[in-house]
Amino acid sequence: MAEKTKILIVDDDTDIAELISLYLVKECYSTEKAYDGENALKLFETFKPDLVLLDIMLPGIDGYEVLRNIRRKSKTPVIMLSAKGEVFDKVLGLELGADDYIIKPFDSKEMVARVKAVLRRFNEGGDREREAEENERKSVDNSEVRYPELTVSLKNYTVVCDGERIEMPPKELELLYFLASHPNQVFSREQLLDNIWGYEYIGDTRTVDVHIKRLREKIKDHGAWKLSTVWGVGYKFESEKR
Repeated sequence: MAEKTKILIVDDDTDIAELISLYLVKECYSTEKAYDGENALKLFETFKPDLVLLDIMLPGIDGYEVLRNIRRKSKTPVIMLSAKGEVFDKVLGLELGADDYIIKPFDSKEMVARVKAVLRRFNEGGDREREAEENERKSVDNSEVRYPELTVSLKNYTVVCDGERIEMPPKELELLYFLASHPNQVFSREQLLDNIWGYEYIGDTRTVDVHIKRLREKIKDHGAWKLSTVWGVGYKFESEKR
């Protein structure tokens, strides 16, 4: 039997901590609870969680300091919990290394969905790191993709479509290259944000929509390939087999 994913819940409100635990256990997660920063750090060492739900306002060591301590030795994903809705507080948490930020009071379904999303991105990130290491060992140059009437190159950051060089900012080109290098694979907006802009990017998923819109204005659909929207999911570079 596969080992359950372990989540450490850190909140000085015992009722909230217990409620969060009930929802997560219902989703087949294993949980432990800490009610202050000092015990949170101790449990982090002994419980070895796969994710931490961390309240900011804690007695003694506050959530920011707990996060700093965790980030000094671990990449374990952390979701901050706070009644503070100020932009400064959110930005500070993200800059210190938080993977997401949930404002209290929150809907239980949203909380569970965010936990699943962060765990999925973290696990996919590990897979990408292993894939990247494998690619580095290969002698084949993968910095360029070619399709009929389309070449996207990261070697010199150029895009040539229908025989013409298309000018575009680096992020647009990187987004096109990423999608084109994974033909017919659907990526969510969150996955594209993580891959192109990185985990620490503070913007939202509308950034992806804007860049896709600009790409479509510059790169028209071709008979052998096109940028496709998968409604309710994300985007893909649709192509015949190369």
